[in-house]
Amino acid sequence: MALKYRLTLMNFLQFFIWGSWLITIGNYWFQTKQWSGAEFGVIFSTMGIASLFMPAIIGVIADRWVNAEKLYSILHILGAASLFLIPQINNPVTFFWGILLSMVFYMPTIALANSIAYTALKNGDYDVVKDFPPIRVWGTVGFIVAMWIVNLTGNKSSANQFYIASAASFLLGVYALSLPKCPPLAHAEGKKTVSQILGLDAFGLFKNRKMALFFLFSMCLGAALQLTNAYGDVYLDDFKNIPEYANSFVIRYSTIIMSISQISETLFILAIPFFLKRFGIKNVMLISMLAWVLRFGLFGLGNPAEGLWMIILSCIVYGMAFDFFNISGSLFVETTTDPSMRSSAQGLFMMMTNGFGAIIGSSVSGFVIQNYFTHDGLKDWHSIWLTFAAYSLVVAVLFAVFFKHKHEPNKLQEIKH
Repeated sequence: MALKYRLTLMNFLQFFIWGSWLITIGNYWFQTKQWSGAEFGVIFSTMGIASLFMPAIIGVIADRWVNAEKLYSILHILGAASLFLIPQINNPVTFFWGILLSMVFYMPTIALANSIAYTALKNGDYDVVKDFPPIRVWGTVGFIVAMWIVNLTGNKSSANQFYIASAASFLLGVYALSLPKCPPLAHAEGKKTVSQILGLDAFGLFKNRKMALFFLFSMCLGAALQLTNAYGDVYLDDFKNIPEYANSFVIRYSTIIMSISQISETLFILAIPFFLKRFGIKNVMLISMLAWVLRFGLFGLGNPAEGLWMIILSCIVYGMAFDFFNISGSLFVETTTDPSMRSSAQGLFMMMTNGFGAIIGSSVSGFVIQNYFTHDGLKDWHSIWLTFAAYSLVVAVLFAVFFKHKHEPNKLQEIKH
């Protein structure tokens, strides 16, 4: 099988696993288990907690001692076992620990998948900036397919979503053993300091003002992403509490409506090479931040009837908001770090976005929504989303002012060598 097709299948399964439950877990929590809303935000902090240490640790191991594709396989097989056990849990506290265990195995595989793809493409003399996005787009397709399967089979509130994810994770774990070998690059480079052996040299990137700011804003955008993941489908489903919208298409197929966001991703991923080379990394990331403002603002103003177009447009804008920062940010790390620490640096990027960002986004939003925007058991979604939009606008303005980066189109070409 051609290299690109092999990496495409890897990305498809990677995000199929996540798409099977990430958007619909809120329905499982509130409808099937009928647990309280105050505790739900903590569930989404699990991916943040796991991302604080696991991507960095696994990145160090991949840089120093063990082939990346072997680590990738082991993590997915362990993840499959943890996902399979989650439906057996009937206590919200234990459920938290079950999801956390699953995230400990899953979150580092995102950065590993990028490292495996970058290494394989460069070894095959491909242009990573040009050839990676069309491969990565199939990860989004996998996420969409999983969402549709869960919704159309009537499992968006059932435990089956976790069994579907478990099966896909096991399949990917086995398949990963056939991927191109990605041996540690730092292992054969002679003696290292203790800091280098432990991968702590990647944290030295914070000494560089530009990189420190990049990671800081990565954390802020990571917080915004968790707001969508945690509350998007719950928000649409809540329209059933308003009589005039109770039987609308949006209520019945809320997950499919949300999947428009991922469909949009497929288009914007393919546009990334053009935007990066034409406008540069800073402007692409700034566009992403402004897109988050639109994402939340349109959600706040929309409804399932005459305002349906706003909800749909919000989902379309999401593709730009998500991809233009996450994919471009990953490529930015790849072009600005030494090859011997790239897996560690990618893990650090994950730690800031899906680690600190996720913890802050999920914990703070859960507290704020429960204490300031929930009245008589009902959430004031209009005010919630407009508050999130204001937050994103502040982040965008600060980024435009403080992050300095000169656009060098030729620099992106160096990544393929």
